[in-house]
Amino acid sequence: MLNYVGQPEGTSVNDETTKNIMLSELPKDILNKIEVNGFDLICISDDAGKINYISESVKQVLGFTKSQLLGKSVFRYIMSDDQKYLRTYFDIKNSEEQKFYIHIRNQIGRYIVFETMMQVIRWDGQNKVLSISRDISDKKQAEEMLIRSEKMSIAGQLAAGIAHEIRNPLTSLKGFVQLLQSGVDSKSEYYKIMIDEIDKINSITSELLFISKPMTDDKNDENMYEMLSDVITLLRTQANLYDIDLILEVNDELMVHCDRSQIKQVFINLIKNAIEEMTEGGKIHVLMKKIDHECLIAVKDEGPGIPRHLIHKLKEPFFTTKKNGTGLGLMISNQIIDNHKGRLEIESENGKGSTFCIYLPYQEK
Repeated sequence: MLNYVGQPEGTSVNDETTKNIMLSELPKDILNKIEVNGFDLICISDDAGKINYISESVKQVLGFTKSQLLGKSVFRYIMSDDQKYLRTYFDIKNSEEQKFYIHIRNQIGRYIVFETMMQVIRWDGQNKVLSISRDISDKKQAEEMLIRSEKMSIAGQLAAGIAHEIRNPLTSLKGFVQLLQSGVDSKSEYYKIMIDEIDKINSITSELLFISKPMTDDKNDENMYEMLSDVITLLRTQANLYDIDLILEVNDELMVHCDRSQIKQVFINLIKNAIEEMTEGGKIHVLMKKIDHECLIAVKDEGPGIPRHLIHKLKEPFFTTKKNGTGLGLMISNQIIDNHKGRLEIESENGKGSTFCIYLPYQEK
């Protein structure tokens, strides 16, 4: 008699379908085919970066043969900025997996972005570095398109507030020019005020142009206080329309190794979200301080808060609590923070406001 899947009665389906077959148990010709045709690049190097082993898939992924790379330094093929980043942040004393995003040069000289898992292992009685790299060019391109779309959406939403904010200094400038035309005294005082007003317009328009620029992947040591000040200058125009005070509190002036464009995008997303939630006005506190070896940037609003059962969903794509939201802002922000080896934590209680906390590793001065 057969059971419902055509097996002889008394034979367990699991006996046939869930046997745990180790890769090493497969025939050699199959192992060779997997290694040649795989899309993961596997490399073992010594602590100086000399390549001791590289998988046959290197031909498929980068166009090199194994013989071209064995004995060479991995740093010959990694972008110079990524070399500095790896030397700074890869912990040779840590035996756990460590994730990095690095650019590796292929045979024709083009750099390809890889997600690389690195781990210190023991091999031949020595410490070696095992790295498994995956080409994520398509994934990064899709992410950049989403981010650019969200940036342009933000620029459009801020336009009304910015137009209002620019009109005020323009009105002042027009008035002072008319006074100067009539031949009034105290010209030097008027000139100073006019220059201040022009500087104000320039700072607002510069930040608006910054939003519309394409995303980069250029990490440098950046001053967090300066970045937050720039973002608040831009968003204060919209906050004024909602009768909201933006308050920046800085306990420590910290440097973070990051992409300025991407982290500014995160600050804009979080502060803008807080403004839009506070329909009855109030205060938004932006706090920056050092906690252990991390830089904390906290955005605390006085909005209606978020129900506890929805907090875990906020980082999911297309989930939003706003009527006209895209559901992409927080997802993109979380991805950017994760790519900077940081984390985003959300604290909220229904009816008592929300706090969005960004933790990033900081650089000593």
